[in-house]
Amino acid sequence: MGKHLNLVSEQETGLTPAQFIKANPELASIDLLLPDINGVFRGKRMQPEQLDKVLKDGVCLPASVFGLDITGETSEETGLGFTSGDQDRRCALLPHTLALAPWQAKPMAQAMITMLDDDGEPFPAEPRNVLSQQVAALAELGLTACVAVELEFYLVDPKHDQDGMAQAPMSPDGEHRVTATQCYSVDDLDHYSEFLDEVNAVCRVQRIPASNAVAEYAPGQFEINLNHLPDPIAACDQAMLLKRVIRGVAQKHGHKATFMAKPHQTQCGSGMHIHLSLLDNQGKNRFAADHQLLKHAVGGLLEMMPASQLLFAPHANSYRRLQPDMFVPMAPTWGYDNRTVALRIPNGPESDTRIEHRVAGADANPYLVTAAILAGARHGIAQQCQPGDPVEGDANALDLPSLPYRWADALATFQAPSALRAALGETFCDIYASVKAAEIQRFEQQITPLEMQWYQDTI
Repeated sequence: MGKHLNLVSEQETGLTPAQFIKANPELASIDLLLPDINGVFRGKRMQPEQLDKVLKDGVCLPASVFGLDITGETSEETGLGFTSGDQDRRCALLPHTLALAPWQAKPMAQAMITMLDDDGEPFPAEPRNVLSQQVAALAELGLTACVAVELEFYLVDPKHDQDGMAQAPMSPDGEHRVTATQCYSVDDLDHYSEFLDEVNAVCRVQRIPASNAVAEYAPGQFEINLNHLPDPIAACDQAMLLKRVIRGVAQKHGHKATFMAKPHQTQCGSGMHIHLSLLDNQGKNRFAADHQLLKHAVGGLLEMMPASQLLFAPHANSYRRLQPDMFVPMAPTWGYDNRTVALRIPNGPESDTRIEHRVAGADANPYLVTAAILAGARHGIAQQCQPGDPVEGDANALDLPSLPYRWADALATFQAPSALRAALGETFCDIYASVKAAEIQRFEQQITPLEMQWYQDTI
Protein backbone atom coordinates (compact mmCIF):
# COMPACT_ATOMS: atom_id res chain seq x y z
CA MET A 1 0.00 0.00 0.00
CA GLY A 2 1.16 3.55 -0.69
CA LYS A 3 2.47 5.65 2.16
CA HIS A 4 -0.29 8.28 1.90
CA LEU A 5 -3.25 5.89 2.07
CA ASN A 6 -5.60 6.61 4.94
CA LEU A 7 -6.71 3.07 5.77
CA VAL A 8 -8.43 2.60 9.11
CA SER A 9 -7.93 -0.54 11.16
CA GLU A 10 -10.69 -3.09 11.69
CA GLN A 11 -10.69 -2.23 15.40
CA GLU A 12 -11.89 1.30 14.60
CA THR A 13 -14.92 0.06 12.61
CA GLY A 14 -16.19 -2.38 15.20
CA LEU A 15 -16.74 -5.13 12.61
CA THR A 16 -14.44 -6.74 10.10
CA PRO A 17 -15.86 -6.97 6.56
CA ALA A 18 -16.50 -10.69 7.13
CA GLN A 19 -18.36 -9.93 10.36
CA PHE A 20 -20.32 -7.18 8.61
CA ILE A 21 -21.51 -9.62 5.93
CA LYS A 22 -22.39 -12.23 8.55
CA ALA A 23 -24.34 -9.64 10.54
CA ASN A 24 -26.29 -8.57 7.42
CA PRO A 25 -27.18 -11.83 5.60
CA GLU A 26 -30.07 -10.17 3.74
CA LEU A 27 -27.80 -7.88 1.69
CA ALA A 28 -28.58 -7.89 -2.02
CA SER A 29 -25.46 -6.03 -3.16
CA ILE A 30 -22.68 -3.61 -2.19
CA ASP A 31 -21.76 -0.44 -4.08
CA LEU A 32 -18.04 0.32 -4.33
CA LEU A 33 -17.66 4.10 -4.57
CA LEU A 34 -14.79 6.13 -6.04
CA PRO A 35 -15.22 9.94 -6.22
CA ASP A 36 -13.94 11.38 -9.50
CA ILE A 37 -12.39 14.80 -10.16
CA ASN A 38 -15.82 16.47 -10.09
CA GLY A 39 -16.85 14.67 -6.89
CA VAL A 40 -19.18 12.31 -8.78
CA PHE A 41 -19.20 8.77 -7.42
CA ARG A 42 -18.03 6.19 -9.95
CA GLY A 43 -17.54 2.50 -9.18
CA LYS A 44 -19.03 -0.97 -9.32
CA ARG A 45 -21.87 -2.94 -7.76
CA MET A 46 -20.84 -6.34 -6.40
CA GLN A 47 -22.37 -9.32 -4.65
CA PRO A 48 -21.74 -9.58 -0.89
CA GLU A 49 -19.88 -12.88 -1.26
CA GLN A 50 -17.27 -11.11 -3.38
CA LEU A 51 -16.24 -8.75 -0.58
CA ASP A 52 -13.46 -10.96 0.79
CA LYS A 53 -11.85 -11.11 -2.65
CA VAL A 54 -12.10 -7.34 -3.05
CA LEU A 55 -10.54 -6.85 0.38
CA LYS A 56 -7.65 -9.14 -0.55
CA ASP A 57 -7.07 -8.29 -4.22
CA GLY A 58 -8.87 -5.02 -4.80
CA VAL A 59 -11.03 -4.29 -7.82
CA CYS A 60 -10.04 -2.86 -11.20
CA LEU A 61 -11.34 0.36 -12.70
CA PRO A 62 -9.90 2.31 -15.64
CA ALA A 63 -7.64 5.24 -14.79
CA SER A 64 -9.81 7.24 -17.20
CA VAL A 65 -12.45 7.67 -14.46
CA PHE A 66 -10.28 10.63 -13.44
CA GLY A 67 -10.44 11.99 -16.97
CA LEU A 68 -14.24 12.12 -17.03
CA ASP A 69 -16.01 15.44 -17.39
CA ILE A 70 -19.25 16.30 -15.60
CA THR A 71 -21.28 14.52 -18.31
CA GLY A 72 -19.28 11.29 -17.97
CA GLU A 73 -17.34 11.73 -21.21
CA THR A 74 -13.60 11.03 -21.22
CA SER A 75 -11.39 14.03 -21.94
CA GLU A 76 -8.70 12.51 -24.15
CA GLU A 77 -6.46 15.51 -23.51
CA THR A 78 -5.82 14.12 -20.03
CA GLY A 79 -3.84 11.22 -21.50
CA LEU A 80 -5.91 8.76 -19.46
CA GLY A 81 -8.20 7.53 -22.24
CA PHE A 82 -7.53 5.76 -25.52
CA THR A 83 -4.10 7.39 -25.93
CA SER A 84 -2.86 5.22 -23.05
CA GLY A 85 -4.95 2.20 -23.96
CA ASP A 86 -7.59 3.06 -21.35
CA GLN A 87 -5.67 0.98 -18.84
CA ASP A 88 -7.05 -0.42 -15.62
CA ARG A 89 -5.70 0.35 -12.16
CA ARG A 90 -6.23 -1.60 -8.96
CA CYS A 91 -8.49 0.00 -6.37
CA ALA A 92 -8.18 -0.91 -2.71
CA LEU A 93 -11.15 -1.19 -0.37
CA LEU A 94 -11.38 1.31 2.49
CA PRO A 95 -12.88 -1.06 5.08
CA HIS A 96 -13.80 1.66 7.58
CA THR A 97 -16.32 3.09 5.08
CA LEU A 98 -18.31 -0.16 4.79
CA ALA A 99 -21.87 0.64 5.93
CA LEU A 100 -25.51 0.01 5.18
CA ALA A 101 -27.42 2.27 2.76
CA PRO A 102 -30.84 2.24 4.45
CA TRP A 103 -32.61 4.55 2.00
CA GLN A 104 -32.33 2.02 -0.82
CA ALA A 105 -35.43 0.06 -1.87
CA LYS A 106 -33.68 -3.25 -1.16
CA PRO A 107 -31.06 -4.17 1.46
CA MET A 108 -27.79 -2.67 0.25
CA ALA A 109 -24.45 -1.53 1.59
CA GLN A 110 -21.64 0.65 0.30
CA ALA A 111 -17.92 1.16 0.75
CA MET A 112 -15.38 3.55 -0.67
CA ILE A 113 -12.33 2.50 -2.66
CA THR A 114 -9.11 4.29 -3.59
CA MET A 115 -7.01 3.88 -6.74
CA LEU A 116 -3.39 2.75 -6.79
CA ASP A 117 -0.80 3.26 -9.49
CA ASP A 118 1.10 0.39 -11.12
CA ASP A 119 3.73 0.53 -8.38
CA GLY A 120 1.15 0.35 -5.59
CA GLU A 121 1.45 4.04 -4.74
CA PRO A 122 -1.61 6.35 -4.60
CA PHE A 123 -2.81 7.30 -8.08
CA PRO A 124 -1.82 10.98 -8.49
CA ALA A 125 -5.00 12.14 -10.23
CA GLU A 126 -7.35 10.90 -7.49
CA PRO A 127 -8.56 13.90 -5.44
CA ARG A 128 -8.40 11.91 -2.20
CA ASN A 129 -4.73 11.21 -2.84
CA VAL A 130 -4.06 14.86 -3.71
CA LEU A 131 -5.39 15.75 -0.27
CA SER A 132 -3.33 12.98 1.36
CA GLN A 133 -0.16 14.57 0.02
CA GLN A 134 -1.04 17.91 1.63
CA VAL A 135 -1.78 16.21 4.95
CA ALA A 136 1.60 14.50 4.81
CA ALA A 137 3.37 17.77 3.93
CA LEU A 138 1.84 19.47 6.98
CA ALA A 139 2.87 16.54 9.15
CA GLU A 140 6.50 17.20 8.16
CA LEU A 141 6.08 20.58 9.90
CA GLY A 142 4.75 18.87 13.01
CA LEU A 143 1.20 20.05 12.26
CA THR A 144 -2.12 18.24 11.93
CA ALA A 145 -5.04 19.93 10.24
CA CYS A 146 -8.35 19.82 12.11
CA VAL A 147 -11.17 20.30 9.61
CA ALA A 148 -14.94 20.67 9.62
CA VAL A 149 -17.15 20.87 6.53
CA GLU A 150 -20.41 22.84 6.29
CA LEU A 151 -22.66 21.96 3.34
CA GLU A 152 -25.59 23.97 2.03
CA PHE A 153 -28.12 22.41 -0.33
CA TYR A 154 -31.59 22.91 -1.75
CA LEU A 155 -34.59 20.63 -1.73
CA VAL A 156 -36.38 21.13 -5.04
CA ASP A 157 -39.41 19.67 -6.74
CA PRO A 158 -38.48 16.67 -8.92
CA LYS A 159 -40.57 18.32 -11.65
CA HIS A 160 -39.20 21.46 -13.33
CA ASP A 161 -41.35 24.54 -13.92
CA GLN A 162 -42.78 25.44 -17.32
CA ASP A 163 -39.46 27.01 -18.34
CA GLY A 164 -37.50 23.90 -17.43
CA MET A 165 -36.02 25.48 -14.29
CA ALA A 166 -35.80 24.16 -10.75
CA GLN A 167 -38.67 25.12 -8.49
CA ALA A 168 -39.14 25.09 -4.74
CA PRO A 169 -40.53 21.89 -3.21
CA MET A 170 -44.10 21.30 -2.19
CA SER A 171 -44.77 21.46 1.53
CA PRO A 172 -44.76 18.05 3.24
CA ASP A 173 -48.59 18.15 3.42
CA GLY A 174 -48.68 18.66 -0.37
CA GLU A 175 -50.94 21.70 -0.08
CA HIS A 176 -48.65 24.55 -1.12
CA ARG A 177 -45.27 25.31 -2.62
CA VAL A 178 -42.63 26.71 -0.28
CA THR A 179 -41.98 30.36 -1.17
CA ALA A 180 -40.92 32.13 2.04
CA THR A 181 -37.35 32.91 3.02
CA GLN A 182 -36.98 32.33 6.74
CA CYS A 183 -33.32 32.19 7.75
CA TYR A 184 -32.79 29.97 10.81
CA SER A 185 -36.52 29.23 10.87
CA VAL A 186 -37.35 26.49 13.36
CA ASP A 187 -40.76 26.12 11.71
CA ASP A 188 -39.06 25.17 8.43
CA LEU A 189 -37.10 22.52 10.32
CA ASP A 190 -40.39 21.27 11.78
CA HIS A 191 -42.00 21.11 8.32
CA TYR A 192 -39.19 18.93 7.01
CA SER A 193 -38.49 17.08 10.26
CA GLU A 194 -39.21 13.65 8.79
CA PHE A 195 -36.62 14.19 6.05
CA LEU A 196 -34.05 15.69 8.42
CA ASP A 197 -34.67 13.03 11.07
CA GLU A 198 -34.05 10.27 8.54
CA VAL A 199 -30.87 11.99 7.31
CA ASN A 200 -29.64 12.04 10.92
CA ALA A 201 -30.62 8.40 11.45
CA VAL A 202 -28.80 7.25 8.32
CA CYS A 203 -25.75 9.30 9.29
CA ARG A 204 -25.64 7.45 12.60
CA VAL A 205 -25.78 4.13 10.77
CA GLN A 206 -22.95 5.23 8.50
CA ARG A 207 -20.90 6.80 11.33
CA ILE A 208 -21.11 10.26 9.74
CA PRO A 209 -20.93 12.84 12.56
CA ALA A 210 -23.53 15.27 11.18
CA SER A 211 -25.10 17.92 13.38
CA ASN A 212 -26.78 21.33 13.50
CA ALA A 213 -29.26 21.35 10.61
CA VAL A 214 -30.42 24.92 9.95
CA ALA A 215 -32.83 26.52 7.51
CA GLU A 216 -30.85 28.85 5.27
CA TYR A 217 -31.57 32.02 3.29
CA ALA A 218 -33.96 30.73 0.64
CA PRO A 219 -37.05 28.53 0.26
CA GLY A 220 -36.05 24.89 0.60
CA GLN A 221 -32.41 25.66 1.43
CA PHE A 222 -30.73 23.94 4.38
CA GLU A 223 -27.29 23.55 5.87
CA ILE A 224 -25.92 20.50 7.67
CA ASN A 225 -22.61 20.69 9.49
CA LEU A 226 -20.05 17.99 10.16
CA ASN A 227 -18.00 17.78 13.33
CA HIS A 228 -14.39 18.95 13.50
CA LEU A 229 -11.94 16.11 12.87
CA PRO A 230 -8.14 16.03 13.20
CA ASP A 231 -8.18 14.02 9.97
CA PRO A 232 -8.96 16.04 6.82
CA ILE A 233 -9.25 12.93 4.65
CA ALA A 234 -11.88 11.37 6.90
CA ALA A 235 -13.67 14.73 7.10
CA CYS A 236 -13.92 14.89 3.31
CA ASP A 237 -14.91 11.21 3.05
CA GLN A 238 -17.79 12.04 5.37
CA ALA A 239 -18.75 15.13 3.36
CA MET A 240 -18.94 13.04 0.19
CA LEU A 241 -20.98 10.34 1.91
CA LEU A 242 -23.26 12.94 3.49
CA LYS A 243 -24.11 14.27 0.03
CA ARG A 244 -25.10 10.76 -1.03
CA VAL A 245 -27.23 10.31 2.08
CA ILE A 246 -29.04 13.61 1.54
CA ARG A 247 -29.78 12.83 -2.11
CA GLY A 248 -30.99 9.32 -1.35
CA VAL A 249 -33.21 10.28 1.59
CA ALA A 250 -34.62 13.30 -0.30
CA GLN A 251 -35.69 11.07 -3.17
CA LYS A 252 -37.36 8.68 -0.73
CA HIS A 253 -39.39 11.63 0.64
CA GLY A 254 -40.51 12.82 -2.80
CA HIS A 255 -37.94 15.60 -3.19
CA LYS A 256 -34.74 16.11 -5.10
CA ALA A 257 -31.68 17.46 -3.31
CA THR A 258 -29.24 19.54 -5.31
CA PHE A 259 -25.79 20.82 -4.43
CA MET A 260 -25.67 23.11 -7.45
CA ALA A 261 -23.99 26.38 -6.54
CA LYS A 262 -26.91 28.43 -7.90
CA PRO A 263 -30.09 26.48 -8.75
CA HIS A 264 -32.38 29.55 -8.45
CA GLN A 265 -31.52 32.76 -10.27
CA THR A 266 -32.97 35.15 -7.68
CA GLN A 267 -32.00 33.27 -4.51
CA CYS A 268 -28.72 32.83 -2.65
CA GLY A 269 -26.39 30.13 -3.83
CA SER A 270 -25.17 27.16 -1.82
CA GLY A 271 -21.70 27.18 -0.32
CA MET A 272 -19.29 24.72 1.22
CA HIS A 273 -17.44 26.35 4.10
CA ILE A 274 -14.32 24.69 5.48
CA HIS A 275 -13.18 25.35 9.06
CA LEU A 276 -9.46 24.89 9.67
CA SER A 277 -7.27 24.85 12.76
CA LEU A 278 -3.76 23.44 13.09
CA LEU A 279 -2.79 21.12 15.95
CA ASP A 280 0.67 20.40 17.33
CA ASN A 281 1.96 16.93 18.23
CA GLN A 282 0.17 17.14 21.59
CA GLY A 283 -3.16 17.96 19.93
CA LYS A 284 -3.16 21.59 21.03
CA ASN A 285 -4.51 24.29 18.71
CA ARG A 286 -1.51 26.27 17.43
CA PHE A 287 -3.75 29.11 16.20
CA ALA A 288 -4.91 29.73 19.77
CA ALA A 289 -1.38 29.96 21.13
CA ASP A 290 0.31 31.71 18.21
CA HIS A 291 -1.67 34.46 16.46
CA GLN A 292 1.31 35.20 14.24
CA LEU A 293 1.10 31.63 12.89
CA LEU A 294 -2.60 32.23 12.26
CA LYS A 295 -1.83 35.40 10.30
CA HIS A 296 0.85 33.64 8.25
CA ALA A 297 -1.64 30.93 7.34
CA VAL A 298 -4.23 33.55 6.41
CA GLY A 299 -1.63 35.38 4.31
CA GLY A 300 -0.79 32.21 2.38
CA LEU A 301 -4.45 31.42 1.79
CA LEU A 302 -5.09 34.90 0.44
CA GLU A 303 -2.05 34.75 -1.83
CA MET A 304 -3.02 31.34 -3.25
CA MET A 305 -6.75 32.08 -3.52
CA PRO A 306 -6.92 33.36 -7.14
CA ALA A 307 -5.03 30.33 -8.48
CA SER A 308 -7.33 28.05 -6.44
CA GLN A 309 -10.57 29.54 -7.75
CA LEU A 310 -11.07 26.79 -10.34
CA LEU A 311 -11.13 24.28 -7.47
CA PHE A 312 -13.51 26.40 -5.41
CA ALA A 313 -15.78 27.15 -8.39
CA PRO A 314 -15.32 24.21 -10.80
CA HIS A 315 -18.44 24.44 -12.98
CA ALA A 316 -20.26 26.88 -15.25
CA ASN A 317 -23.04 27.26 -12.70
CA SER A 318 -20.48 27.99 -9.96
CA TYR A 319 -19.97 31.48 -11.36
CA ARG A 320 -23.69 32.32 -11.16
CA ARG A 321 -23.22 32.23 -7.37
CA LEU A 322 -20.49 34.88 -7.41
CA GLN A 323 -22.61 38.00 -7.00
CA PRO A 324 -22.35 40.91 -4.54
CA ASP A 325 -24.64 40.97 -1.52
CA MET A 326 -25.32 37.23 -1.74
CA PHE A 327 -23.05 36.18 1.17
CA VAL A 328 -20.31 35.19 -1.30
CA PRO A 329 -16.82 36.69 -1.05
CA MET A 330 -15.77 38.38 -4.28
CA ALA A 331 -12.15 39.20 -3.34
CA PRO A 332 -9.32 37.74 -1.22
CA THR A 333 -10.21 39.31 2.13
CA TRP A 334 -10.13 38.36 5.78
CA GLY A 335 -11.56 39.59 9.05
CA TYR A 336 -12.78 38.75 12.53
CA ASP A 337 -16.37 37.51 12.83
CA ASN A 338 -17.23 39.04 9.45
CA ARG A 339 -19.39 37.03 7.04
CA THR A 340 -18.66 39.30 4.08
CA VAL A 341 -14.98 38.25 3.84
CA ALA A 342 -13.38 35.21 2.23
CA LEU A 343 -11.57 34.10 5.40
CA ARG A 344 -13.50 34.63 8.63
CA ILE A 345 -12.03 34.16 12.08
CA PRO A 346 -15.17 33.22 14.06
CA ASN A 347 -15.87 34.39 17.60
CA GLY A 348 -15.59 31.85 20.38
CA PRO A 349 -13.24 30.53 23.04
CA GLU A 350 -9.59 31.13 22.25
CA SER A 351 -9.01 27.37 22.30
CA ASP A 352 -11.36 27.12 19.29
CA THR A 353 -9.54 29.74 17.17
CA ARG A 354 -9.86 28.74 13.53
CA ILE A 355 -10.19 29.97 9.95
CA GLU A 356 -13.52 29.65 8.17
CA HIS A 357 -12.87 29.48 4.42
CA ARG A 358 -16.05 30.77 2.75
CA VAL A 359 -15.25 30.81 -0.98
CA ALA A 360 -16.14 27.35 -2.32
CA GLY A 361 -19.56 26.40 -3.62
CA ALA A 362 -21.42 23.28 -2.52
CA ASP A 363 -20.77 21.90 -6.00
CA ALA A 364 -16.99 21.76 -5.45
CA ASN A 365 -15.02 18.61 -4.67
CA PRO A 366 -14.31 18.71 -0.90
CA TYR A 367 -11.00 16.85 -1.27
CA LEU A 368 -9.67 19.40 -3.73
CA VAL A 369 -11.01 22.42 -1.85
CA THR A 370 -9.39 21.17 1.36
CA ALA A 371 -6.16 20.27 -0.44
CA ALA A 372 -5.91 23.84 -1.78
CA ILE A 373 -6.64 25.26 1.68
CA LEU A 374 -3.96 23.13 3.37
CA ALA A 375 -1.49 24.02 0.62
CA GLY A 376 -2.24 27.73 1.08
CA ALA A 377 -1.86 27.60 4.86
CA ARG A 378 1.40 25.67 4.58
CA HIS A 379 2.72 28.13 1.97
CA GLY A 380 1.89 31.06 4.24
CA ILE A 381 3.64 29.49 7.21
CA ALA A 382 6.74 28.54 5.20
CA GLN A 383 6.99 31.98 3.55
CA GLN A 384 5.75 33.94 6.57
CA CYS A 385 3.15 35.66 4.40
CA GLN A 386 1.41 38.70 5.86
CA PRO A 387 -2.33 39.14 5.28
CA GLY A 388 -2.58 42.90 5.71
CA ASP A 389 -5.21 44.52 7.89
CA PRO A 390 -8.47 42.67 8.60
CA VAL A 391 -11.60 44.05 6.96
CA GLU A 392 -14.17 45.70 9.18
CA GLY A 393 -17.68 46.18 7.83
CA ASP A 394 -18.88 45.16 4.37
CA ALA A 395 -15.97 43.79 2.31
CA ASN A 396 -18.10 44.03 -0.85
CA ALA A 397 -18.14 47.82 -0.51
CA LEU A 398 -14.35 48.00 -0.87
CA ASP A 399 -12.65 48.56 -4.21
CA LEU A 400 -10.42 45.48 -4.24
CA PRO A 401 -9.05 43.23 -7.01
CA SER A 402 -11.63 40.49 -7.39
CA LEU A 403 -11.15 36.76 -7.60
CA PRO A 404 -11.68 35.31 -11.09
CA TYR A 405 -15.42 35.44 -11.62
CA ARG A 406 -15.55 33.90 -15.09
CA TRP A 407 -14.93 30.21 -15.69
CA ALA A 408 -12.36 30.65 -18.46
CA ASP A 409 -10.44 33.26 -16.43
CA ALA A 410 -10.27 30.87 -13.48
CA LEU A 411 -8.89 28.17 -15.78
CA ALA A 412 -6.22 30.51 -17.15
CA THR A 413 -5.19 31.53 -13.63
CA PHE A 414 -5.06 27.89 -12.52
CA GLN A 415 -2.86 26.95 -15.49
CA ALA A 416 -0.30 29.70 -14.87
CA PRO A 417 2.82 28.83 -12.84
CA SER A 418 2.04 29.23 -9.15
CA ALA A 419 2.74 27.96 -5.67
CA LEU A 420 -0.53 26.04 -5.92
CA ARG A 421 0.65 24.02 -8.92
CA ALA A 422 3.92 23.29 -7.18
CA ALA A 423 2.05 22.07 -4.10
CA LEU A 424 -0.58 19.94 -5.83
CA GLY A 425 1.73 18.55 -8.51
CA GLU A 426 1.92 19.14 -12.24
CA THR A 427 0.41 15.73 -13.09
CA PHE A 428 -2.82 16.35 -11.23
CA CYS A 429 -3.05 20.01 -12.27
CA ASP A 430 -2.62 19.19 -15.96
CA ILE A 431 -5.29 16.48 -15.82
CA TYR A 432 -7.72 18.70 -13.93
CA ALA A 433 -7.15 21.63 -16.30
CA SER A 434 -7.70 19.37 -19.32
CA VAL A 435 -11.05 18.17 -17.98
CA LYS A 436 -12.17 21.74 -17.23
CA ALA A 437 -10.99 23.04 -20.61
CA ALA A 438 -13.02 20.34 -22.35
CA GLU A 439 -16.10 21.21 -20.27
CA ILE A 440 -15.76 24.91 -21.02
CA GLN A 441 -15.46 24.24 -24.74
CA ARG A 442 -18.54 22.00 -24.78
CA PHE A 443 -20.56 24.44 -22.67
CA GLU A 444 -19.70 27.46 -24.81
CA GLN A 445 -20.72 25.64 -27.99
CA GLN A 446 -24.31 25.25 -26.78
CA ILE A 447 -27.07 27.49 -28.07
CA THR A 448 -29.24 28.53 -25.14
CA PRO A 449 -32.97 29.42 -25.00
CA LEU A 450 -32.01 32.94 -23.95
CA GLU A 451 -29.97 33.39 -27.15
CA MET A 452 -32.95 32.34 -29.24
CA GLN A 453 -35.20 34.69 -27.28
CA TRP A 454 -32.86 37.64 -27.72
CA TYR A 455 -31.59 37.16 -31.26
CA GLN A 456 -33.78 34.89 -33.40
CA ASP A 457 -36.36 37.48 -34.38
CA THR A 458 -34.43 40.68 -33.73
CA ILE A 459 -31.31 40.43 -35.88
